[in-house]
Amino acid sequence: MNLTVSHTFVIVDDQDKALIFYRDVLGLQLRVDAPLGDMRWLTVGPESQPELEIGLILPEMGRSPEDARALSELLAKGALGSLIFKTDDCDATFEQIQAAGAEVLQEPIDQPYGVRDCAFRDPAGNHIRFSQSLTRTATSA
Repeated sequence: MNLTVSHTFVIVDDQDKALIFYRDVLGLQLRVDAPLGDMRWLTVGPESQPELEIGLILPEMGRSPEDARALSELLAKGALGSLIFKTDDCDATFEQIQAAGAEVLQEPIDQPYGVRDCAFRDPAGNHIRFSQSLTRTATSA
């Protein structure tokens, strides 16, 4: 069996604001923007991964009103959703996203597990991280 990820979803409270952030700030490509009944099917993805679609969906999509309210409350607390993007230059990525006005959660820092990363919140409050691999060289003791 060969499995690949084709779609993942991020719950947002405003699809237009989310599109501006993911497309215009992060540089993701718009994949689909289509009516879905009285809702909207909206996906973006990295140019380097044409097979991957990140759905920017509202809490009420496919859910009961009670579940949508519960998700909206969690979203408002920043308790939903996390994405980690790989980047070639964590510091430059940080500067670009910070300059666009995104809420900073963590400035770039080298982590003990071999990455340099930083973190932001998207306009809906989701936790978004940007990670750069650190090349480690073996040292003799």
